[in-house]
Amino acid sequence: MNLRVLGCSGSIALDNRTTSFLLDEHVLVDAGTGVGDLTLDELAAIDHIVLSHSHLDHVLGIPLIADSVMQRRLAMTPFRPIQVHGLPETLDALRQHLFNNVIWPDFTRLPRRDQPILTLVPFQTGDLLTLSGLRIEILPAWHTVPACGFGVETPSGWWVFTGDTGPNPALWERLRGRPIAQLVIETAFNDDERALAEISRHLSPSMLAAELLNLDVDSDTSIAITHVKPGEMAAVTGQLAALDLPLPVFALTRGERYRF
Repeated sequence: MNLRVLGCSGSIALDNRTTSFLLDEHVLVDAGTGVGDLTLDELAAIDHIVLSHSHLDHVLGIPLIADSVMQRRLAMTPFRPIQVHGLPETLDALRQHLFNNVIWPDFTRLPRRDQPILTLVPFQTGDLLTLSGLRIEILPAWHTVPACGFGVETPSGWWVFTGDTGPNPALWERLRGRPIAQLVIETAFNDDERALAEISRHLSPSMLAAELLNLDVDSDTSIAITHVKPGEMAAVTGQLAALDLPLPVFALTRGERYRF
């Protein structure tokens, strides 16, 4: 599996893009501002978007992708709509608050009701999807809205993205005994803001350290943090360096590419 990091920041600033990962050119994991760095041809090649939750920094690219690629997708033979996969609550939020003809046109009914550019496809935690040849498991997350993470089976082991989450015992139970090639786990705040992290159901470095004690790891597992707020990277990485962690932890960088 080829992984391209389009965005891995908790918000926006110069050279910061919000969460989005491209898997093997056809599957997008979340649709934050990082999708804006794709060419039109690359955008038009996306067949599936899987969403961890409904927050704006993870979904705001969907309506713009639909608008940008509609004519190119319609010209495909046979025509294939882009499938947007998410928890039922996530998809309901898109219908009510995004594709409502107030914030944005309803591309689940455009250009025609019987031939929309987007279709919304629900999943549940625990489901195993096969999308463009990739096996993707829906993993539990614990956030302020219904949320999930993703595990993608690769020849090198599982690529795991936690999504936005606070302390998450159910995740570690689900992953127990699996070979994990890379764990991408959020660390949105530094420890000076731990109270805010707890309220918003995110992680800080000390909270991350406690979470990683529950992970079965070996020397082949890489652990990458994501969703750090702009301006907080030095504080977060400095605090992580001072902790006793089971394996080295590094921060993802926009534009990185991996093969698993």
